[in-house]
Amino acid sequence: MKIILGPTSRELGEKIAKLADFETVPVAHRIFPDGESYIRLETSVKNEHVAIVQTTCMPQDTNLMQLAFMANASKRNGAKEVTAVVPYLAYARQDKIFLEGENASIETIAAMLRTAGVDQLITVNIHAENALSSFPFPAKNLSAIPLLANYFIMKGHKKAFALAPDKGALYIAKQAETILGGKSGNLEKQRDKYTGQTTQIGEHLNVRGETVIIFDDIISTGGTIVGAAKILQEQGAAHIYTACVHGLLIGNAEKKILDAGVEKIISTDSVPGKTNQVSLAPILFDALKAL
Repeated sequence: MKIILGPTSRELGEKIAKLADFETVPVAHRIFPDGESYIRLETSVKNEHVAIVQTTCMPQDTNLMQLAFMANASKRNGAKEVTAVVPYLAYARQDKIFLEGENASIETIAAMLRTAGVDQLITVNIHAENALSSFPFPAKNLSAIPLLANYFIMKGHKKAFALAPDKGALYIAKQAETILGGKSGNLEKQRDKYTGQTTQIGEHLNVRGETVIIFDDIISTGGTIVGAAKILQEQGAAHIYTACVHGLLIGNAEKKILDAGVEKIISTDSVPGKTNQVSLAPILFDALKAL
């Protein structure tokens, strides 16, 4: 197997390759003045099974097109099999149609990648795993929550309370609880049926004096984490941390979260960012080794 170092995930691709002594394929790339992307594989992939490591965070459309170009370049140059390793899969939250005339965007992305030459896909903590069931090729979803939980154990936070910011993310907190060995729970959201606004409540929690880690798959604008941190402070939590797989942290999200009383934000290298402290390389290597 050869690892194609996508422009957005070159360092992660190199880490995966080192774990298995895979050969890497550098990629020449540039953006033309009109915004179009140029891609060229710089090493032969003939008769090879290649794994393209390319995350698709902002700018999503550019990064997705580069992924498709690399897949097509691989097949045109004789690759026998193409696995797309996409740590953060853009458009995964657009998997349902609510209004007439809408498009299920993630299905369109999957069809585009299949046409480009992708034979299978590996991603990490996709927001809605059932979206993968409509893909026209095998697609596997990995969880990085155990990696994040182990990071906190190494930092001396064994038995910390694992909190999900809402009931839908409770399964994430439960995964962390298994590693941390403490307790877990979730906040609940209440929606005003007239205004549509949501509020978080956590009256059932017992976190006074506890170290609490708020776990989530994605932190985007940070509003959910800020709300959770305020509740934890009111309930007397001793220390508050937050951990996510995909630290998008758009705009001033990091500052808002820290100002709300969170001591540290920890994320993986699924997308570039200064809060990245945990690498996905071990679980991605294991997934590729199993193919």
